[in-house]
Amino acid sequence: MSATHPLPKAPWNEPGAAHSVRRVLIHIIAETTQNAGHADILREAIDGRTST
Repeated sequence: MSATHPLPKAPWNEPGAAHSVRRVLIHIIAETTQNAGHADILREAIDGRTST
């Protein structure tokens, strides 16, 4: 059984909705990798060097 956490009351959340810890962790990993990619693009634009 997966641990869950109820979502706060908000217009975009269904009443009583909850997310699993697994879903939250995967979301955090995905957001971190996406933002790291954006930072790499900016760095390449500034100094012109590409990563290997």
